[in-house]
Amino acid sequence: MESLNNEVPFFICPYDIARQKDIDEVYVRLLKHLEGSNLSVLEINLYNTCIDILRARNIWSQVLDAEELSAKSELLELLQGVLDPQDHLVPAISERITSTNPDVMFITGVGEVFPFIRSHNVLNNLQSVAKGFPTVMFFPGRYTHEIASGASLDLFGRLHDDKYYRAFNILHVEA
Repeated sequence: MESLNNEVPFFICPYDIARQKDIDEVYVRLLKHLEGSNLSVLEINLYNTCIDILRARNIWSQVLDAEELSAKSELLELLQGVLDPQDHLVPAISERITSTNPDVMFITGVGEVFPFIRSHNVLNNLQSVAKGFPTVMFFPGRYTHEIASGASLDLFGRLHDDKYYRAFNILHVEA
């Protein structure tokens, strides 16, 4: 949280999807270490959060039926509407932030919610509710951030998205 020049304390932890099992093991050890240091960690798995939202809105079974009966493009449009980050996802995360008052937030499940939830939309919408503590998004892919060309999140190292991100690559942050 130091030397961020009033930037939101958002960090991306990029990794090669082929190393998912290793990342999962490191993640569990990191959680235990932080909790052992009396730090409160709010874990947000985007996939599980989306399912929770659909169940809370009593449309989970309808979405399952639509998956079976609809074209992929129709299902994508449906999910993007009912799980819109600004209207549904971030308010659900905000409720969890308020109820837990975390020291740090970890966001996982990014790959599982693609293409109906885009990581840059989550980050952009979280800026107003998650700025008082560090947020780390575990990202299966590459994250590049250059002053001249801006930032890019490349999901799975293949799907390029050149939107602006206010996050820092945690692998390049000095301790």
